[in-house]
This record gives sequence, structure tokens and C-alpha cells, in this order.
Amino acid sequence: MSAAVSLPHPGTGTRTTETHCPYCSLQCGVTMTAGDRPATLVPADFPTNRGGLCSKGWSAPELLDHPERLTRPLVRADPADRTSPLVESTWDVALDRVVAAITRTQREHGRDAVGCFGGGGLTNEQAYQFGKFARVALRTSAIDYNGRFCMSSAAGAAIRAFGLDRGMPFPLADIAEADVVVLVGSNPADTMPPAMQYFDAGRERGAEHVVIDPRRTSTARNASLHVQPLPGTDLALANGLLHIALAEGLVDEAYVAERTTGFADVRAGVAGYWPDRVERLTGVPVEQQRRIVLALARARRAIVLTARGAEQHRSGTDTAQAWINLALALGLPGRAGSGWATVTGQGNGQGGREHGQKADQLPGYRKITDPAARAHVAGVWGVDPDDLPGPGRSAFELLDALGTEGGVRTLLVLASNVAVSAPDARRVVSRLRDLDFLAVSDFFLSETAELADVVLPSAMWAEEEGTMTNLEGRVIRRRKAMDPPTGVRDDLQLLAELAGRLGVTGFSGDAETVFTELGRASAGGTADYSGITYRRLDDEQGLFWPVPSADHPGTPRLFTERFATPDGRARFWRVEHVDAHEQPDAEYPYVLTTGRVLAQYQSGTQTRRSRSLQLIAPTPRAELHPDLARSLGVGPDDVVELATRRGRARFHALVTDAVRPDVVFAPFHWGGGSSANALTDPALDPTSRMPAFKVCAVAVSRVGGPEERIAAPVPATQPQPRAHERPSAPAPHPPTRRRTTRVKSTPRFLHGVYPITGEGLGKPGPLDPALRYQVPEGRTAQALYFRGGNSTDELVYLLLVRDGEPMRWFPIGAKGDCHVPLRVVEDLDGGTVVELHAAAPVGVTGELVVDLGLVEV
Repeated sequence: MSAAVSLPHPGTGTRTTETHCPYCSLQCGVTMTAGDRPATLVPADFPTNRGGLCSKGWSAPELLDHPERLTRPLVRADPADRTSPLVESTWDVALDRVVAAITRTQREHGRDAVGCFGGGGLTNEQAYQFGKFARVALRTSAIDYNGRFCMSSAAGAAIRAFGLDRGMPFPLADIAEADVVVLVGSNPADTMPPAMQYFDAGRERGAEHVVIDPRRTSTARNASLHVQPLPGTDLALANGLLHIALAEGLVDEAYVAERTTGFADVRAGVAGYWPDRVERLTGVPVEQQRRIVLALARARRAIVLTARGAEQHRSGTDTAQAWINLALALGLPGRAGSGWATVTGQGNGQGGREHGQKADQLPGYRKITDPAARAHVAGVWGVDPDDLPGPGRSAFELLDALGTEGGVRTLLVLASNVAVSAPDARRVVSRLRDLDFLAVSDFFLSETAELADVVLPSAMWAEEEGTMTNLEGRVIRRRKAMDPPTGVRDDLQLLAELAGRLGVTGFSGDAETVFTELGRASAGGTADYSGITYRRLDDEQGLFWPVPSADHPGTPRLFTERFATPDGRARFWRVEHVDAHEQPDAEYPYVLTTGRVLAQYQSGTQTRRSRSLQLIAPTPRAELHPDLARSLGVGPDDVVELATRRGRARFHALVTDAVRPDVVFAPFHWGGGSSANALTDPALDPTSRMPAFKVCAVAVSRVGGPEERIAAPVPATQPQPRAHERPSAPAPHPPTRRRTTRVKSTPRFLHGVYPITGEGLGKPGPLDPALRYQVPEGRTAQALYFRGGNSTDELVYLLLVRDGEPMRWFPIGAKGDCHVPLRVVEDLDGGTVVELHAAAPVGVTGELVVDLGLVEV
């Protein structure tokens, strides 16, 4: 992609512009030809995509002239009735209503009663100006953005460990040169296909790629090794791998001593994650654990990549930290061609979190609680530092308090569709309805915009100027290729006009002017853009931040000499596995996990309206393993209903052995009756405030055969959203006992062949005195597995009893056997008595083969 910006085509009224795809964080380079609509594009030879483009990128121009495109503001026909229809209006009427609502709300309820919610698709300039608008024009602390739902856990871990969060601290091209790449909860083959050329190049060189994912995704199919852990157990797996590295002497002790601190505590912490225990927790066989560690440790260049699959949990920050701990112990970060990184998802997910949309943040990745940061930014903005508000609530906490005393009463939303993308979405929709006033800026009538009092049409990606920061930390130019439809404004112009109507000066609608100010505001901060100009971005195909001066070349690789901590050392941080907030039970017996599919993006506001993409993914499809589908009577394309404690949603069934038998996968791109996020758990990570999107307990039922259109669940069956309450995040559980680096374990077995005479399935009793075990005082035990065989002609049950209370039933079919790995670990403390009881139909006789394995430590 050359430095040329826009070339006219004489006599045709068109011009060719080099810009970037509007979708994922790759920000692929494209060349657009526009002027006489419709516009067209072809991929460009930009460093990230090198001429590649996925189906979403190719189809992006379709939406610029889509018949559902908003071109005039919409307002409620009756301003006093939020249920009255939306009707077209003028900008003056629409903005007058917005300003009146802001003024009235702040007069009656205080400044923080007006809030702002942004998106990871905003340009750097828009994200920066939105944060400034909240703090200067509104003087409210109530601002956050949907990136809180995406990258916040990895960001929290990176800041804790390295002192700096740039999702990928090395260029994407390094992946092609790595000898080993471990991807944890990442599926780039579907989420960012052009990136796969780097993985393909590595495999052609003989590189070993390991994919850790509960599903056999398109990425996993091409990997050297695919590992399928139970969702929510990635932290235990990472700790277990580090345990093996220590036991095998694979830790880079010199690196740890020279470049890190805190390893002794982590060494003690992972001592309790011995391989067989980790197998029970995660379902990952010991031999696979060993293979991963040995590959990473022996590689000349090795990379560990985590993504949303590992991070969207109530312990997501600690999970990312566990993988960072492993990478640090092996000496990877800062080493040439090696390291840890997180795969940013949204188009400007990186830049969007750097310059002030987050509740606790000021431009340059500065903390809003830091007096020096407040003074610097206030000086750029021309305000008193004391007039800047403090930190506000995180995204879900902000949304969950909408319409309440002390919460936001008037909300302005830019580039986000929280009615689909937020967890426990039905609850969020009810909160949006509780608002006094909602204003939404978007280019389509999204599910969130449908609830608004005022909807403001915004320019689309090809119609605006600005910059984006991709997954590598490369700042790039988004160039205007065409004019928006008459009467449509971009969000910079919207914010500048709103500020002016509120009587506040200092806001510009010109992107380059705003970017220059952003550079001054970020100067000296962690994410320093002060040396970047539009001219340099044009000439140099983007720049990697930090770029602290006009003659600085940018920083493609971080941490080569020191980390961004006061002493230059990376921080190990001891973390412990905690169970998912929701465990499967008799009512909700399976695990639900959510994610993306190839032909859709985010909440689907754009991609669900694309004619081309609809042909690829016309309906939402829940993935069920054939064994699960067979047990439920579900066939291919049948309509199934998924139910959790928060809601019900319906999908077409995709019967596939690519998913674990105990896991159901649902895509989150649809709303309404197929909203996966109507099901998800809003339990929050205590550090990042990330919701637990990836794990909750779910029930599955067949609704009917294949139907072209999926009917929504019956409203009367939907659980009522919970009443307003202050959300809390469960703190990680402390270890049940102090772990030490020296662990002596002793196997114990209750086994043998025993006769049985049935007294009824409802009357279990002791089978033999030999099948009783008492944990010695001062020791702890855990059950590892159960194996059983049944010689009778009837179904029998074995019952694991703890101190007289049933723990687990094991059914064994007639003339059959069973093998159950006991992966849900429960410590059996000293003095605990464990027994095996048996139950069989009345009069049944025969023999049972019994084998219960335990470990005593």
C-alpha cells in the first residue's frame, strides 16, 4: 500500500482512495473506488493483510447504500411517551431534545446522572473526543465502552505484569517466524482470516501450533495439537504447565533472576497443580500437558497468544496472568520473535481503550486518579484539574444502574449496541427502558436504537477521516473515500455541536485538528502518540506506539531491554483456579459458551444486513455434540431452545463433534429471540470488571423440526430480569491450604470384584468393608477417577459417599462398564470418610468390578 491518499479518475467523477476495512482489529488495507455510488473496493498490499481480505471486508461497501441506512434524525412522535413511534425530524429538533434532556437531568439529579457509552469501532479521534466531552462538556464520571466486554481482562493482566498494555507487543509478522505458537481461546481462521497467512507460513517452515479451545474450530483443524479443556479451566491448565516446567527443570532461571520479580510466590502457588489434578480439572490429558510445555521450552522462538475464550470469565484477568507467568518463566517476553500477546478483536479495540473512553482513564493510557495525569490533561483541555470528575462505574455496572437513584438517567450511546452485546441482555434492555432519556448515534436502527428517544444518523467508515490502532499497536490512517449521504454527520461533528449547544468551547469537528490535540494530551503517557502526524502515517504505512517525538521511528517491539515498570522488571503474580460462577446442575446440566462465526461481526448491526453475508450465515446455529443431540432427540437444523437462569433463546441446531459433549456453543451476533447474551452470566471479574460471557449453566430442549424462521421463545416462559441491585464481583477463593514447593503424594485405591444382591435401586448400601477409606489427620485427598463393571442383566448404581452424604452416582449398564474421570475436584480433609455403596433392582445377583482411584497429599 503506497503513500498515495486519493487519486481522481478524470471524466468519471470517481476517485480511488487507500483506506482500511471497517471490521476487525487487523484493519486490513483496502483500495476504494467511489464517487458515483455504489462504491467498490479491492484488498491492498498493506503490512497486516498483504493483499488478503475476508468475506466481511469484501462485502463492506454493500452497506454504504443499504435501504435501511439512517439518513435523517429520528425522534419520538410524542416526546413524553417513550413508546410512541419514531418519526423523521430535523437535526435542530433532535439536538434540542438531547440538550434539553441533559440540562434537565443534571439540574434535577446531578452531573453523574448523564452518562456516555462508546464503542471499540470509534476512531481514535472520536474516542478521545467522547472522553473529553464527558469530562469537560458534561463533567460526568459516567462513561465507559463496549471494549470493557472484550479486552479488559488481558489489559489488566498486562498492566499488572509489564506496566503497559499493548495487546500485541510485537508485529504480527513475528508469528510466521515462531517455531511454536500456542493459541488459547483464539480462532483467527474465522475471526480474522487474513492473519492466517502468517500461521500458514510458520507451518510451512515446520512450526508447531497448539490450539487450546473447547471447540475444534477452523484454526484448530490445522494445528499440530488441539486441546479441548472444559470452558473456564484455562487458568488451571496454565498453572499446571508451569508446574511441569518447574518439575522438568525447563524454567529460564537466568531470565527470571535478571528480568522479573515475584517468582518465588508463583513457584509455591503452582506446586499444587500436579498433572493428574490438572487433568481432572481441565480434561486435558497429562501427555498433552507435557507436550505443550516441552514444545514451548525447547523452541528457539515461541509465542503464547490468548483471546476472549480465556479472558471473558469472572477470573479472566488472573487467567491471562497465568499464561503470562508461564511465558515469563520460559523467558519469552522481550526475546526476539517470542513473547505473550492478546489478540484484540474490535476494529479499534486497542486505540479505543487508550484515550479516555474507559471509566478510570485519561488520554495516553493515564489513570484518572493520578494527580499528575489530571494536571497534564487539564492543561491541554484548558480546565482546572479539580473540575475533572473521578473514576466512574465500569460498563455493566453503569448499564445495570440505569434509571435508578444514583445511576444514569440520560444516556448517550455512540457506536455500540448494548441491547445485544451486553451480558444478561434482557436485563440490560429493561434498564434502557427505565431511562428518562436515551440518545443513540448509529447508521442503522439497531436493537438499542429502537429503544431510543432520539436516533442520530452517523457517517460510516468510508465517509470519515481519522486514525485507528490495530492489534499490533500500529496507528493507521482511515481516509475518507466518499461523502456521506446528505444530512448525515460524523460523530466528531456531533460531539462538537452538542458541546457548543451546551455552551462549552474547545471541541472541533475536524479529525486532524482533534488528532493533533490527542497527541499533546497523550504526550508523556504510556500510549504516547505525540510524535505521530497524519503525514507520517501516510508516508510510513502506520507507526507503532509509543512515538514520543517527531523523529522517533516508533516501537514495533516492546520490552527488548526493560519492562514498563518502575524498576524495569516484569511482575509475576500468583493466581489460583476458581470454579465458574455457575456450575451445571440437574436443572441446567450443560455448559454454555459463546463466540463469533466467520460471516458475522460483533452485535451484527452491520453484517446481518449484508446480502452476501446472509447467504453464508442466514440464521444463528447452536452447536451440539452428536451424543448430546441424540439424547435430546435433536436432529440437524432442528430448532432448539437454550435456557439459563436469565433467559431463553432459540437457534437452529448444528450437530457436530467439533464441540465437547458437555458443552453447547452459541453465536452472539443475533438479538431478539436468538440473543445468546440473553443467556450469559453477568458475574464480573474483580479486576477488569469483565463479565463471564464464556461459561454458564444451560438446559437444552428440542422445539421442533427445521424452520426457515425461528420463532421467539414464548414470553410467558422468560424469567423476569432481576431487580436493580449493585453488582458485585466474587473474589477469587483463597487456596484451601498453603501450597509448598515440595509435594509428596500417595495414590490410594478402593478396588476389587464384589458380589451383589439387589435390594432396590432406591436402597443403596455398603458393598464391602474394603470399600471404605478415611483420610489421615493432617493430610488431604482427592478422588481421581472411577471405573466399574457390571456382570448382571440389569442397570446398577455405585454411590460415592462422603461422611454419610452422597457425593456422586455412577450408573453401570447391564453387562456393561463405565469410566468417569473425576475432574471436578473437591478436597477431602483429614478425618473424612469415603465409602462406595451399591444399588440394584430387588433380587438381582451378580458381581461388580470396582476401582476408585484417589491421591493423598
